[in-house]
Amino acid sequence: MTPPRPGLTREFFGRAGDTDVHRYTLARPGGITVRVLDYGGVIQSLEAPDREGRPGNVVLGFPDLDGYLANNRPGAARVFLGAAIGRFANRIAGGTFTLDGAVHRVPLNNGKNSLHGGPAGFDTRVWSAADVSDADGAGLRLTLVSPDGDQGYPGRLTTEVTYHLDGGDRLSITYRATTDAPTVVNLTNHTYWNLAGEGSGDVHEHWLAINASRYCPTDDTLIPAGDPAPVEGTPFDFRRPATIGARLGAADPQLAIGHGYDHNWVLDAGAPFAARAWDPASGRLLTMWTTEPGLQFYSGNFLTADLTGPSGRPYHRGAGFALEAQHFPDSPNRPDFPSTVLRPGEVYHQETVVELATADRLPEGPAS
Repeated sequence: MTPPRPGLTREFFGRAGDTDVHRYTLARPGGITVRVLDYGGVIQSLEAPDREGRPGNVVLGFPDLDGYLANNRPGAARVFLGAAIGRFANRIAGGTFTLDGAVHRVPLNNGKNSLHGGPAGFDTRVWSAADVSDADGAGLRLTLVSPDGDQGYPGRLTTEVTYHLDGGDRLSITYRATTDAPTVVNLTNHTYWNLAGEGSGDVHEHWLAINASRYCPTDDTLIPAGDPAPVEGTPFDFRRPATIGARLGAADPQLAIGHGYDHNWVLDAGAPFAARAWDPASGRLLTMWTTEPGLQFYSGNFLTADLTGPSGRPYHRGAGFALEAQHFPDSPNRPDFPSTVLRPGEVYHQETVVELATADRLPEGPAS
């Protein structure tokens, strides 16, 4: 029997200044339900059934718009819950890069560095929304025009992010961007996952596998330092499944720098499979595929109990983990890394797909 086709609905969610903000629900009866805001392109909730068929929200988020607005105010310890990130995901060292001989300076908002596009990145904007549902499922396209000089970045950048839920409980996030002048672009989504359920505790007992033989060691400001290093023999080796918490306390200087995992893994070439995560308590299994060369795995090291989700329970350290498919941090300053330069006439394109299912264990080996 053909599974029911997912549908799309819209509701008012609040106001950001003088602008209405809406929440869009992509849902398949008996399957997963995804709620996306046109503020920040945020995945606010995602409900998926456990092994008994009971639905539960498996991503971290705020219960109302005020939570997102407060977290994005100047001086707040921003956590980017579920947000679309741009213009440049991750860190740029010193907030400076050179493109075609011209030096560009972007705002510092992470110590000495610029993080996730600056203090007024794409996660703080209200995007234009359009229903792009098709015969295969429910679709929502968000569009944002970033003017030349926005947060210090050159070029007028037009960005589209499309969320599409199909009948097989696969959520695809497709990014497209064009520019009228040379610029740098690195887009991602910053969803925090807790497959046991939002607000249920830490994710240290989740099992994780990452399809990567190398990762990027960093300096003490989390900027890649030197060449990518082999994961073999280190706490960063997730080629075979391991629990997230198994090696968090290891005496490794890289873990000490980030108070846990907050690094870029260099995905092995030749297959779009990026990662799997599995919660033994619920049986929920997440599988991710991407066109991107890197995956930033962040173990929620700086989440704090003053953050409260829809469950009403606080988000302590490790309450969720992020798998951010993207190009490498500080790429504009590293000609040896895959390029993030976008020029007029070119189209930036990225697609990342996540599938929610259930399993009795975390499978090993590649995913088709």
